[in-house]
Amino acid sequence: MGLAVGSMTLAGCGEETPTPSEPLAEALDDTLIEHARKHADPKYVCPMHPRIIKDEPGTCPICGMDLVAKQMDPMAGKHPEVRLSGAVIQTMGVRTGRAERGTLWKYIRTVGRVDYDETRIAHIHPRAPGWIEGLSVRAEGEAVAAGEELAELYAPDILSAQVDFLIATERGSGVAPDRVDKARNLLRLLDVPDAIIGEIERSRETRNTVPVLAPIDGVVTQLMAREGMYVTKDTEMFTVTDLSQVWVMVDVFEHQIAWVEPGLSAEIRVPAHPGRVWEGVVDYLYPDLDPKTRTLRVRLAFPNPELKLRPNMFADVVIYGGPKRDVLKIPRAALIVTGERESVVTALGDGRFQPVDVVTGMQRGDEVEILSGLEAGDEVVVSGQFLIDSESSLQASFLRMDDAETAAEPQGDAHHQH
Repeated sequence: MGLAVGSMTLAGCGEETPTPSEPLAEALDDTLIEHARKHADPKYVCPMHPRIIKDEPGTCPICGMDLVAKQMDPMAGKHPEVRLSGAVIQTMGVRTGRAERGTLWKYIRTVGRVDYDETRIAHIHPRAPGWIEGLSVRAEGEAVAAGEELAELYAPDILSAQVDFLIATERGSGVAPDRVDKARNLLRLLDVPDAIIGEIERSRETRNTVPVLAPIDGVVTQLMAREGMYVTKDTEMFTVTDLSQVWVMVDVFEHQIAWVEPGLSAEIRVPAHPGRVWEGVVDYLYPDLDPKTRTLRVRLAFPNPELKLRPNMFADVVIYGGPKRDVLKIPRAALIVTGERESVVTALGDGRFQPVDVVTGMQRGDEVEILSGLEAGDEVVVSGQFLIDSESSLQASFLRMDDAETAAEPQGDAHHQH
């Protein structure tokens, strides 16, 4: 340093400024951080108790672990590397897995409720006001077949239409054929069965009552008609439901909507029949989301030939969305989610670990897709990663503090001190 000081003195006297000495030139070329890193005294810190900091190697007075040098590595960036001894790794129970390419099956587990298939419900109203003279079905829940008689109805309008039909079909009356067709169609519009119309035409006699027939096979799920009851066109006498196919209504979370489309296969299990599995399909996706739960209602259709699935049963549902192939995936346990970032801790070998920020895709069971941040074959920590990530964050804080202190120190004073 003597030569350097002498040279500076001559320069101050107005002499020609000499070339700085080689050590001083090297120091002038360094950045502030590089210069501070070369001359700062090393610090040693406990990996488990960061508040224990010493100027020389030793052991932690709390846990007895060897102190490690606190590295000032400006290239470490946001997540500095962490070094652990074999004993510490064993004590922490650190376990690792690998990022690998494979197939993720898109499937959704949810719960649902069995409901009627609304396309298989028949509501039976009289086509003309009248009185119920006979009732064949006595209680809700009775099974009926298509064409089976449910009740006998006396309706003056239907009786009057029968008279007009007989007049129109009377032989030798000279009535035009189109009038006969109109009279026949009127009886049909009044829900008089074709068999009864043919019987009236053959016998040439009217019927006081006409039968009310079941339009489909099913179960009587609503019975409003009673013996002797006066009914109008607005009266729903019977509701017959075909339960050979049912719907299952489920809710799908917003982030899973892209996995669901009509035609996908689905399975359900119900507590009433343990071990039994029913297979069906996705039938319809409703157009709007529930504003409170942020879920989409989805309708599934299931065959029910044995009528084991009953409306309002709860069901465990699985919807299979198909495979997503050649994706990079890691064990879900390796993922660290803080609310601000998603990251994993990579194992670099020789006791070295480093957190890495990642971008995730779909999650399925115990696996999660990685869109960026890792490569196939990278080793990630699946147990103990939170402690390692915390230690890395502490080291990053130390580096930021050192950088701030170094940047605040005047450059000339730093050169003069060293």
